[in-house]
Amino acid sequence: MNTGSAPYSRSGLGLGPDSDSDSDSDRASEGGEVVGGLSAEPGGAAPGSGPHGAGAGPAASSLAGDGTGLREEGDYELARPAEARPEPLHASDPYRTPPYGHPGPWAPAPPVQHPTAPHAQGPDLSAAIPAQAQASPLDPPPQDVTSPAPAGPSDPQAPEDTAPDPWRNYDPWAAPAPLQQHGGAVPTVTQRRQRTRKTLVLGAVVLALVSGGVGGVVGAYLQRNEGTTKVELPQAAKEAPGRPSDSVAGIAAHALPSVVTLHVRGSEEEGTGTGFVLDGRGHILTNNHVIEPAGDSGEISVTFSGGETAKAKVVGHDSGYDLAVVKVSGVSGLAPMPLGNSDSVQVGDPVVAIGAPFDLANTVTSGIISAKERPITAGGEKGDGTDVSYVDALQTDAPINPGNSGGPLLDSRARVIGVNSAIRSADNGSDLESGQAGSIGLGFAIPVNQAKRVAEELINTGRATHPVIGVTLDMNYAGDGARVGAKAADGGPPVSPRGPGAEAGVKAGDVITEVDGTRVHSGEELIVRTRAHRPGDHLRLTLRRGGAERTVTLVLGSADGD
Repeated sequence: MNTGSAPYSRSGLGLGPDSDSDSDSDRASEGGEVVGGLSAEPGGAAPGSGPHGAGAGPAASSLAGDGTGLREEGDYELARPAEARPEPLHASDPYRTPPYGHPGPWAPAPPVQHPTAPHAQGPDLSAAIPAQAQASPLDPPPQDVTSPAPAGPSDPQAPEDTAPDPWRNYDPWAAPAPLQQHGGAVPTVTQRRQRTRKTLVLGAVVLALVSGGVGGVVGAYLQRNEGTTKVELPQAAKEAPGRPSDSVAGIAAHALPSVVTLHVRGSEEEGTGTGFVLDGRGHILTNNHVIEPAGDSGEISVTFSGGETAKAKVVGHDSGYDLAVVKVSGVSGLAPMPLGNSDSVQVGDPVVAIGAPFDLANTVTSGIISAKERPITAGGEKGDGTDVSYVDALQTDAPINPGNSGGPLLDSRARVIGVNSAIRSADNGSDLESGQAGSIGLGFAIPVNQAKRVAEELINTGRATHPVIGVTLDMNYAGDGARVGAKAADGGPPVSPRGPGAEAGVKAGDVITEVDGTRVHSGEELIVRTRAHRPGDHLRLTLRRGGAERTVTLVLGSADGD
């Protein structure tokens, strides 16, 4: 059925005025109807549909118009026969690439296809655009004529390639979406800063761990290999050797050249002791019990502080005073030891002891005077009393050990105030070097005033004299004081006739309680107090006889010693 007979058609379809109606009639007679110069197939497909058509679907509907063959605006030209139409400038586009018209460049621009679904990479902006703004200015006004249905997958005339057309979703006027490589959201500035901070913190932690590990490995290596360089420890600079003369070091430096070590060897025993130089002639003072092992045929070797050695001979000795003098020959440059005064010593004065304890030569110890006039007895191994020493000693806490015997006890001016002779050991009481337990802080020295007198006598006469009262004492008396015995050891009278005691009126059985006002508690103490004097000295005694006390004065006599 022909719905319109207007002689004009759309210029975009390429129809000229020379087209005759026969062609239209022929085409119409083949089963179709002529609509505005175009034939419409009974199936609704517009010309150009099919595999090579470009006007299927909505494009064909927009070109059909209202069936009058007229455009709203633009030029019109007469329809030309189909055989008179010019050939298109290019072949049909099987991929439906714009422009969508057929057969060529005279086709109008297709309408913009707005996507109905949200954009894959951005929000759907079509809802915010007014309907008038969404339409293209080239789009024709809406028509009432229903457009043929687009070809679908079930249409036999539809192209075999059913892939979605990417150009249908293309909208050049849509707002650009941010470029995404993975489809995720773009991080904000704050997120990027936080990510940067986390990266820096993580890097710092990793760096600290690596540095700690490397440092531990290096430290372990250095410790195992004792470092990579030679170790040099800090040290004070060398100081001057001088010390104050009253210091222990100053005293020792001054006295050591005068101290010697004695090695004594006899037929049955040997021993070691100490001595000191008395004069430039080679006289050396020591203890009697030091040289006693040599006897009459033994050897005595003297070693000086510098290491020189010399042979020595005994000049004289006395067991009652426990003193002896030996002499070396052929030795020059001897330094005599200066002598002090033991009567000037006070309890608490500092002292220095020098000796060879356990054969350790030139050993220096220091302490104080802890007591004076301490009566001690030492020796007595023979049993007859001939080897017993009676000493009115100076007591000191300076360490004195076996080997110190005969060495000097010095005051703060490096002067001899005593001769170290005995110690109180922890095993068997007071003894001269017999106690091997060592010092317990109780050492005893012969006062230098007594030692000087005895040494002079030994050098000059070879023998020492003892001051005596001229009485025999009862050593078994257990009471307080010293009692005169009933008889002498040889059976004679206990008080020697014409002796100092007899002339003063001392009688057998009298108990002597004081000497020069000092209390005595035993016979040993009376002997010690007496020997602290020289022969010829005056001595005042307090006697107790029959319950009454009396005081007598006498002049001490003299008796030869050993």
